[in-house]
Amino acid sequence: MPQATVRVVDVYPYRWREGALEFLVLRRAAGHAYAGTWRMVGGKIDAGETAWQAAIREMAEETSLAVHRFWAIPSVNAFYEWQRDVVALIPAFAAEASGAVVLDGEHDRAEWLPPEEAAERLAWPEQRRLLRLAAATVASGRIAPELFIALPKGTR
Repeated sequence: MPQATVRVVDVYPYRWREGALEFLVLRRAAGHAYAGTWRMVGGKIDAGETAWQAAIREMAEETSLAVHRFWAIPSVNAFYEWQRDVVALIPAFAAEASGAVVLDGEHDRAEWLPPEEAAERLAWPEQRRLLRLAAATVASGRIAPELFIALPKGTR
C-alpha cells in the first residue's frame, strides 16, 4: 500500500508592481532535474527543519529576495509517484518579496509575470492550481491571520 511522504516545499513569491500583482517563476538550468522547465521556488526539507523553515531557507538560497509577508497557502501540492509507490504531499507557501533576484546555480532565468501568465509557465497542474489559489487569495485581500508565519529575525 502506498505511503504518504513530505520531503519538499513549494514557495510562490509575489510582489505588487505599479498596482499589479506579479509572481516569480524560475527556469531550471541545464544539468539539473527538469532542466528548461519553469517552476516556483522549492526544495528539500533538511533534517531537523520544519516545512516553513525550509521554505524561508529556499527563498534565500534561490532568489536572495527580501521577504516581507510569509504565509501558508491553505492547500498542499499532492501527487502520486508511481516509481516509488508513494503519495507526495508538498506544503505550499506564499511570500511577498522585494529586491533584485540573484539566482543560484539551479536556475538560469527568472521572470516576474501576471498571475495567469506565471501559472501557464509552470509544468505541473498542481503548481498551476496553487499559484492561482495564492493569486486569488492575495487579490481578495483576505488572507486569514492564522496563515501568517512570523519571520525569524534576520530573515531576508
